[in-house]
Amino acid sequence: MENGAAQPVIVAIDGPAGTGKSSTSKAVAAQLGLSYLDTGAQYRAITWWMVNNGIDIDDPSAIAAVAGKPEIVSGTDPADPTITVDGVDVAGPIRTQEVSAKVSAVSAVPEVRSRITELQRSVAAAAKAGIVVEGRDIGTTVLPDADLKVFLTASAEARAARRSGELKGSDVNATREALIKRDAADSGRKTSPLAKADDAVEVDTTELTLAQVIECVVTLVEEKRAGK
Repeated sequence: MENGAAQPVIVAIDGPAGTGKSSTSKAVAAQLGLSYLDTGAQYRAITWWMVNNGIDIDDPSAIAAVAGKPEIVSGTDPADPTITVDGVDVAGPIRTQEVSAKVSAVSAVPEVRSRITELQRSVAAAAKAGIVVEGRDIGTTVLPDADLKVFLTASAEARAARRSGELKGSDVNATREALIKRDAADSGRKTSPLAKADDAVEVDTTELTLAQVIECVVTLVEEKRAGK
């Protein structure tokens, strides 16, 4: 049973938007035969549900009151990560500008965070071979006992250029401003802020190609597995 000999490994990949988290995490998981979870998609999904149900995004108590209602299910196949809310496929709708603009406000509500954190822990616990979980507070709050914690960073300029490339034709300066605003909101919130865990390995992706970042993280995971 050659394959089964590898110990299950839990990898937490954190960092701000535009550092290459999703592409890196998916590729690392696929290469190493691990499950994959995009926690940002879960926060987007609950935000989409709030918007769709007419919840006042500026009222934390209104958000808190219904945080337990939507049923969010994440598929963990890195080749095809799915996400549904109450049985509806929301992989496309959660990426709209409207959801992007409101996700920080919804994510900051403690009841939303505890609900989604619980969900994330149960997904990670169910992953038999191990899992790569990407987000903003995985190594610090969600999975503080992860086997490997990686914190990806990059300059605001590099991140804006990448994000503009993803959002075809968007203005790099406007994107940069939006990213900086999002960082401030995520780093400044009281509950589980975006932060680097003390025992995380920091990887600055500014000057690296995606392939180099993937190779770096795969090596870190393999070293961790060998040392277990």
